[in-house]
Amino acid sequence: MNNFLPFALPDIGEEEIAEVVDSLRSGWLTTGPKTQRFEREFADFIGSDVQALAVNSATAGLHLVLEAFGIGPGDEVITTPYTFTATAGVIRHLGADPVFVDIDPKTFNLDPTKIERAITERTKAIIPVHFAGLACDMQPIIEIARRHGLKILEDAAHALPSTYHDRLIGTLDTDATVFSFYATKTITTGEGGMIVTRDEAIAERCRAMRLHGISRDAFDRYTSTKPAWHYEVIAPGFKYNLTDIASSIGLQQLKKAWAFQERRQEMAERYDAELADLPITLPPQPENGDLHSWHLYAIRLNDSAGISREDFIQQMAARGIGCSVHFIPLHLHPYWQKAYDLQPHDFPAAWRAYEQAVSLPLYTKMTDDDQTRVIEAVKDVLAGSRVELLEEESVVG
Repeated sequence: MNNFLPFALPDIGEEEIAEVVDSLRSGWLTTGPKTQRFEREFADFIGSDVQALAVNSATAGLHLVLEAFGIGPGDEVITTPYTFTATAGVIRHLGADPVFVDIDPKTFNLDPTKIERAITERTKAIIPVHFAGLACDMQPIIEIARRHGLKILEDAAHALPSTYHDRLIGTLDTDATVFSFYATKTITTGEGGMIVTRDEAIAERCRAMRLHGISRDAFDRYTSTKPAWHYEVIAPGFKYNLTDIASSIGLQQLKKAWAFQERRQEMAERYDAELADLPITLPPQPENGDLHSWHLYAIRLNDSAGISREDFIQQMAARGIGCSVHFIPLHLHPYWQKAYDLQPHDFPAAWRAYEQAVSLPLYTKMTDDDQTRVIEAVKDVLAGSRVELLEEESVVG
């Protein structure tokens, strides 16, 4: 289908292309001056005197921060089952165990009221995930962590830019935050991520561990005006550095971050207005005038819609519209089920959310006409399913 509208596309302009070409011509392809500049400008964007450390994925960032926390075998980290597998996978990489806590059925975010009962003497940290760009209710989570001496790592892969109580995610009273620059995110570097923290010890450890555990990065060694061949390996680190080519894209994308959010907000408001009378539940709105990044626009099909989620997605595809599902809860995946003897009913809110959720296309490269196509397709699919449901009820009656 030539006019198929994909679920997501990056919004890349001539500015990004020119910045990448500049890096190619400079001779610096791997981590160098562009990455250092990207880190500085990202820290300035977030504000609140944070340090920003660029990495080659948000997964890498989560892994590095947990390692800097000292998480290891025998430890437990509380998180949500309603997330991508990377959130829990990095916990297992360190030999620790994820402990899942069910979600708030309205927001799809970690339910703070269920956290405390999951804490044991082995619990060392909490990873809240800001689903779709709507900030978690962080104040009770922060209070719980303080009472029990736990670290907080915010998984903000969806949440740039989002706010909680008028504070930008990345500036809250937590230990570290990790953002994603994957190709579908609000801003992208293709693959990439950023660690943000005010904790100097965490920053120093992550900085060393992202590049083999060496005490100096390649840019410093190769541009120093003094003999700088010597370095020290302080730990067996990883290869998680971001290249200057990727950072070149990020530098220009960051300049557009607020404009991208505004456009996403505008599109979300249009969806809200034009889909309001359908047998679906619209995404929740942030409270107290806070900002939602609208990385995702995830609707829920009500029982009265008369169509399964799978059939809805198939019928949207037949009309040339790509949709997706966020997420298949981790406790429904074979690995996590077997590793921790999990059953679907263990987290009923996450299970129910999964059965109803559909993510509609929402990205800045879409035109108004593209969004009109999505809206008309949704209405058409649901109208058809409603007619079929009424006919079935008539036959039964």
